[in-house]
Amino acid sequence: MTGSSRRDALRLLGAAASIPFLPRAAHGENDDAERLRQLIEASELAASRLDPMPRKGRAPGDPVFIDPLGDAYFDAVRGNAEKDVAELRGIDPRKLGPVDRIAYDVFRFQSQRQLERFRSGRWIVQRRVPLNATAGLHVQLPDYQSSTPFEKLADYEAGLERARGFAGYLDSLVSRLKEGRAAGYVHPRLVIEMVIGQVDALAALPTEKSPFYAPVLRRPANPGTANGARLEREYREAIERRVTPAYVRLRDYLRDDYLPGAIEAPGRWAMKDGLELYAADLAHHTTLAATADDLHAMGLSEVERYRANMEQVRRDVRFEGDLAAFFEHIRTDRRYYFTRSEDLIARFEQIEARIWEGIPRLFAERPRAPFEVRALPGVGDQRGTGYYRPGPPDGISPGVLFFNMDMLNTRPIPTMETLTLHEGIPGHHFQVTLALEDTSLPAILRYGSITAYGEGWGLYAESLGRELGMFTDPYQWFGHLDMGMLRAVRLVVDTGLHAKQWTRQRAIDYMLANTSMAPRDVAVEIDRYISWPGQACAYKPGELKIRELRERATKVLDSRFDVREFHAQVLNTGALPLAVLEAKVGRWIAGRR
Repeated sequence: MTGSSRRDALRLLGAAASIPFLPRAAHGENDDAERLRQLIEASELAASRLDPMPRKGRAPGDPVFIDPLGDAYFDAVRGNAEKDVAELRGIDPRKLGPVDRIAYDVFRFQSQRQLERFRSGRWIVQRRVPLNATAGLHVQLPDYQSSTPFEKLADYEAGLERARGFAGYLDSLVSRLKEGRAAGYVHPRLVIEMVIGQVDALAALPTEKSPFYAPVLRRPANPGTANGARLEREYREAIERRVTPAYVRLRDYLRDDYLPGAIEAPGRWAMKDGLELYAADLAHHTTLAATADDLHAMGLSEVERYRANMEQVRRDVRFEGDLAAFFEHIRTDRRYYFTRSEDLIARFEQIEARIWEGIPRLFAERPRAPFEVRALPGVGDQRGTGYYRPGPPDGISPGVLFFNMDMLNTRPIPTMETLTLHEGIPGHHFQVTLALEDTSLPAILRYGSITAYGEGWGLYAESLGRELGMFTDPYQWFGHLDMGMLRAVRLVVDTGLHAKQWTRQRAIDYMLANTSMAPRDVAVEIDRYISWPGQACAYKPGELKIRELRERATKVLDSRFDVREFHAQVLNTGALPLAVLEAKVGRWIAGRR
């Protein structure tokens, strides 16, 4: 991408900065700050009680599982949002200290956005098309159940109750799909087929291999106790009599009744009210008012820039073919792939050790909790590359990259340094865990999650590789460019699929022409975008905003600029909407001047 087109992309992001500068209140407790903290804590507790996969523990007597598709859940979330917005009006943000003012801005943003989903009727529509093959509860809760530490008898009892409630949720999926079909809302065929494959694979697992049985296998060796024998029996019964039959009922309905009426086109545009839904998807994930056309143009510009850098690497390594041939070389040469998962994990550990050496140059603080890589649990051949999950905020339990170890011949070694920077250090592990470990933060900042911020930071963290002493090998540098290109391509193909009537094959061909990803992985990526509209568009806007803020601070502060202070400003108040982040960094720059 040319210099002018890059400035155009950054100018688009500049439109997000709509929060005015307000003078800081003096440090110290006051009524407004105290009421804000109490309101946020009550709201977070109410949300945690509704969360099927809570990070925070529940109070004694709280229900373990409330069906996210049920009317009780709907009424509770709406009531909570109305209460939050009403009570927030009684708090004067000008009387708040810096951290509480940020918490106020985030809480206002999220509460108003939640309430708008109800007032617009979009919540009703969205629960009529609830399938998500990437982030659906039908695959995420089994992962949660199999990997969450159980320490006390109460944890095992809660896990058992969660499994039983989850079976009811699977039946609710069928009910909501029927309701949606009657109202004219139906998923694309591809999404349905992906979910059928996942559900079929989970239903076919023997009890001992089920993710829901994993807590029993991890239980301390005390088979002679009454509780141990009872838990083993009751977990088996919950799986065999509830969970597995519910998976079978869902699969049969999807296959026999729902699939024949599916939409053939893969994009949102083909669904009833699809373009309005997609605009809301983009606003939710990016926190911007950018249109599909805006983001499509940003993606095209970034693709141009990455191709120019990739061409330079091809010339540097003296590869004789063109860029398409170089992509194919990376895809097919066996030297770029491991054949054993233990070798891949060992390489991750070597890379991590090298990154830590450079961290003090760019960061003044690091998480206390360690980082590690584990195999993705369950039906890996039906899943994507993997994801990061933090441990509990105890400073001891590791944050984990759950990496898909299936089909290692599509996991290229040249991308591993970049992947570690993004998912681990200083990426998601820093971004999530530093906030979790800071008990002084309001709950909304400790536990919050905003796609554009989190994935934007992960992508920005990749760009720090050379400053951290990485990418000394040209192929690892190419892997970095390749992963950056992937995120640029996402803007083009996601908006293409959901707003511009692209076919699935056109999206696949575009990604194959611009990355070295294996065809199978490209198909998985494209299917993810079809299943989860808009999410893939959040990475680049978030990264470009953080990069723009760093460039602005460097220019304004000149010799007073300290990159460690800048990174602290970005990270030390948790996940923020991009406009809130920009306002915060703007106040910091003004204060340092």
